[in-house]
Amino acid sequence: MGEMAISGNQMIIGMIIGIILLVFLILKTKFHTFLALIISAIVIGIVGGMPPEEVINAITSGFGSTLGSIGIIIGFGVMMGQIFEKSGAAKRMAYTFLRLFGKNKEEAALAVTGFLVSIPIFCDSGFIILAPLARALSKQTKKSIVTLGIALASGLVITHSMVPPTPGPVGVAGIYGANVGSVILWGIVIAIPMLLAIMPYAKRLGKKLYQLPAEEGDGWIRPDSFQVAEKLDSSFVEKELPGVAVSFAPIFIPIILILLNTIGSVAGFSGGFGTLVSFLGTPLVAVAIGLIVAILTLTRDMTREETLKSIEKGISSAGIVILVTGGGGALGSVLRTSGVGEYIAGFIAESNIPILFLPFLIATLMRFIQGSGTVAMLTAASMTAPIMSSLGADPVFATLSACIGSLFFSYFSDSFFWVVNRTIGITDAKEQMRVWSIPTTIAWGVGFISLSIINAIFG
Repeated sequence: MGEMAISGNQMIIGMIIGIILLVFLILKTKFHTFLALIISAIVIGIVGGMPPEEVINAITSGFGSTLGSIGIIIGFGVMMGQIFEKSGAAKRMAYTFLRLFGKNKEEAALAVTGFLVSIPIFCDSGFIILAPLARALSKQTKKSIVTLGIALASGLVITHSMVPPTPGPVGVAGIYGANVGSVILWGIVIAIPMLLAIMPYAKRLGKKLYQLPAEEGDGWIRPDSFQVAEKLDSSFVEKELPGVAVSFAPIFIPIILILLNTIGSVAGFSGGFGTLVSFLGTPLVAVAIGLIVAILTLTRDMTREETLKSIEKGISSAGIVILVTGGGGALGSVLRTSGVGEYIAGFIAESNIPILFLPFLIATLMRFIQGSGTVAMLTAASMTAPIMSSLGADPVFATLSACIGSLFFSYFSDSFFWVVNRTIGITDAKEQMRVWSIPTTIAWGVGFISLSIINAIFG
């Protein structure tokens, strides 16, 4: 018993040293997150008392098994995002929702557009593509760019953080071994109240920070009083863009196939039909079909060279995400093999801490410390996967817990913070926090409350 306590304490010490080192390497050195994750995994294993060869085996097997399930999906997803971006399909979706929602509902239209566009496209890219539309709407309707910008950015960041096949949630689902279809379903259910909660804040802040595009040039003005647009000129809406059906199809087809597979496994589809649904609804196959549909329908006006160049650009951006995801899997594998996960699980089982609070708390801390939401959720998943499996937590809700935690208080260390504020012309630091740090924190709080309620009913 004494020997077990010593080894247990040694594992805990190894984990604490490794995590402090990880934070230090990410924040204070020029080391890339991937290298920092691997170094930390080695330190945790060695300090925690694992034989060196066992540490290396745990790292390589963890890296391989994590990427084996989701590396290809991430690659396909970002390729599809590049085609979506280049072809103008994202803008077509925005114009479709503007028509659907009608006048005076521009912020709702932008929020819903962001909500869907961010499923295949990184939120940074999505915001940059759609910001000119928000600017044009602000100029036409005299609504504050602050309201429209927050609505668009919130729609983008919430699904980017919550709904596969976006790389972060896919990586977390892979680490926890969660059903991707169920993560999509519950991710969308929880994302809706998160987005709805931000909208009143966006409208209120837009009145306090009433900013419009300048009539000439790229600048911004702050009129003393609200202006009401006489008539919305919709001429800027008509562009040479893909049709509505082909713009939506690459996103909806994979999601429908994955959800059908999830329903089929619950309902018990059998025979040839059951096998077909199961095969087509495997996330790998479903996202591949979405990518094929995007290539066949959205690249008609692009040359072969342009299409391949877009796809290769997607592959290069996927490389970093794939490595970081694999690094997270390696770290999780060392924690699992060392036994520290089960050791901590024992303490948690005896205490009254809700199981789902753990990934949420770690992701929140990692987000606040180093800024990247993707790194925060992957680190939280890597550290808690062994504990969650020991405690019998639902892997789907554990996945969403880590994803929600990663939204906490976006500020100076988060690249999207700067993309949003710079693009809509907010330069004062206090105003920048009001524009973007507070909305992400609203989403974070509402998300965890929603998850807790759903877990209490269905968990």
